[in-house]
Amino acid sequence: MNNLKYITIIVCLIAFNCFGQEVLTITDAVKTAVKNNYQIITAGNNLKIDSLSVSPGFAGMLPTLEASIDDTNSVQNLSQTRSDGSQVEQDNAKNNNLSYGVALDWTLFDGLSMFANYEQLKQNQNLGEQELKQVILTKVGEVMITYYDLVQQQQQLSALDSTILISKQRVELAQNRFTIGKASKLEVLNAQVDLNTDQTLMQRQKELYANTKIELNRQLARDLKTDFIAVPEIFVDDSLLLLNLETEVVTNNPELNAERISKRISELELKQVRAARYPTIYATTGYNFGSSESSLGFTTSSNSRGFNYGFGATLNLFDGFKQNRNEKISKLELQNAEVAIEEQQQELLSFLNTTYQTYLTNISLIELEGNNEAIAKENLDITVEKYRIGIIPTLEFRTAQLNYINAKVRFSNAKFQAKLSEIILKQLSGNLDV
Repeated sequence: MNNLKYITIIVCLIAFNCFGQEVLTITDAVKTAVKNNYQIITAGNNLKIDSLSVSPGFAGMLPTLEASIDDTNSVQNLSQTRSDGSQVEQDNAKNNNLSYGVALDWTLFDGLSMFANYEQLKQNQNLGEQELKQVILTKVGEVMITYYDLVQQQQQLSALDSTILISKQRVELAQNRFTIGKASKLEVLNAQVDLNTDQTLMQRQKELYANTKIELNRQLARDLKTDFIAVPEIFVDDSLLLLNLETEVVTNNPELNAERISKRISELELKQVRAARYPTIYATTGYNFGSSESSLGFTTSSNSRGFNYGFGATLNLFDGFKQNRNEKISKLELQNAEVAIEEQQQELLSFLNTTYQTYLTNISLIELEGNNEAIAKENLDITVEKYRIGIIPTLEFRTAQLNYINAKVRFSNAKFQAKLSEIILKQLSGNLDV
């Protein structure tokens, strides 16, 4: 049976290719979305930014080394009275001071704040990964839903095309019967009105189909006028189990994992706040060169160079109780993060359970509506033959025709709704095939 379905799809694809249209598979649509979607690209770039920030230097664990140069010059008119009472005066006296060198500063200990900061940078990267995964799942889910909506509309167009063909045959039969005097003009007019109604429905459906194609092209971030057709069948995975989905939601859902990472970040922020209770120890060193020249004074020139080094420490003894306040705030934020995890998990599992019940209902409706379509088709075939030989009224013919088109639409919609539930369930569990 499955082989027959695949053969049917291949035949349909070959037929569609004859019209020169692109056949867009769901796999191609997903790949295009992951590659082109603007929000996915933005989230990917944000993750790269977070990755670039993960470094010991950015966390403050490495020393800083700076080079400096300072050149000061002046021209002054000077008058000096020395200790022995003599006076010296000089116009345009020049003074030159030049210094340059390198200096190294290194924080050796800061209450382990730098290590907590480094770990926080890693957690920010993990958070970016979960955010990117969530964006991908969301956008791919939207693409899949739009794609299968398009498939459903193609099926409805096919159903409407069939009913228009039947309506045209009915008009032709009614006209022939009227010509030979076996039917009234009213029967011909009723048949023509019903045909016009079907054609109007077809035009509305074509409009909706065209607009959905534009929407899918927008989601794929490509030319909105790109013409294509979707694979004309919807296959639903009917093997999903609630217990497995619940386990996967708790483990894999990116929103829930993001809340867990946020809690870890709150823990690290508390460590950084507590680090302020400990002293900060730092070391400095450098090598400097100096040169000065003066036209007037006891020393007319001087040169120096040498190595310098030192250690220092600072300790906050009292800051107006800010330290206590900051620690209390950090603890409350950590409690909020724990509550957010529990809340998020409960909301996800609740939504999962309600969606799963809808999924089971839709799965059962596929079989029911499939049987209804087969019955409606058989009934229509019988009705057409009876109408052809003139043994049933027009109203009964139209009723059978509408029952058939409605059965086909309901069957197509049942498969789409089941697929929609499947996509949402896999999206929640973090296992949507991307």
